[in-house]
Amino acid sequence: MSARLLPGAPVASSVLADVSERVARLRERGVVPSLATILVGSDDASAGYIRIKQRQAAELGFASPHKHLPDDAKQADLEAAIASFNDDPDVHGLLIQYPVPAHLDYDAALLTVNPDMDVDGMHPLNVGRLSLGLAGPKPCTPAGIEALLAHYEIPVSGREVVILGRGATLGRPLAILLSQKRPTANAAVTVVHTGVPDWQRYTQRADIVVAAAGVPGILQPSHVKPGAVVIGAGVRYEGRRLLPDVDESCAEVAGAITPRVGGVGPTTVAMLFRNAVQAAETLS
Repeated sequence: MSARLLPGAPVASSVLADVSERVARLRERGVVPSLATILVGSDDASAGYIRIKQRQAAELGFASPHKHLPDDAKQADLEAAIASFNDDPDVHGLLIQYPVPAHLDYDAALLTVNPDMDVDGMHPLNVGRLSLGLAGPKPCTPAGIEALLAHYEIPVSGREVVILGRGATLGRPLAILLSQKRPTANAAVTVVHTGVPDWQRYTQRADIVVAAAGVPGILQPSHVKPGAVVIGAGVRYEGRRLLPDVDESCAEVAGAITPRVGGVGPTTVAMLFRNAVQAAETLS
């Protein structure tokens, strides 16, 4: 392996240290920041993710009220749970664990969340804020990728970034974020996807490639310019086995690359709590 590794843990630690200081300042004012969570159903993986977030919340000094609805919960039950947190002055951030059971409409439920409490940054109003460059919670994985590039002092401004994947939670918002006029962004961004027959032509010329297609092994060494930076953001799971978009052999060509495990993931969680403390500051 010749590429420089870009682990996400040091980035997350830096972000969470800032969050911890902001939490302390809020508590000095008598404000206990609160991140509420809603889980619908009995999926073990989803329950595990909630536990991870609750542990992190406790370590940072957040309150973490939680509602667990049964598998057969109705849309009205989910929206009532959301409304109860929206109306609680002691709750500042709100997370609906995704996915929800198939009979529920997650997007419709998201629309009922107070946008200022939307720690995922995916409420349509917040996506609009992002598009216009206005203040508001930013989608966590895109924001984490920008933070990771900045932490490792990888030049982005004026460079060519190609994002392989156009998903609403990653590819599209990341393109907006990295094209904005900011020292850690300001890039020439191209978005390609599996519907583009010659997408490799774009990744082969990029200074930075972000693989976000959710297709295991889609990015191969032949698709990467020697010395380019490769960010692996897309994954699928086969049971408990993680299958990343980036083939590990890309490390033989890239100049820098995120590790197979522990790359973008830790930064995503850190950005969730950055959004949560921002919500507490805004609403208190």
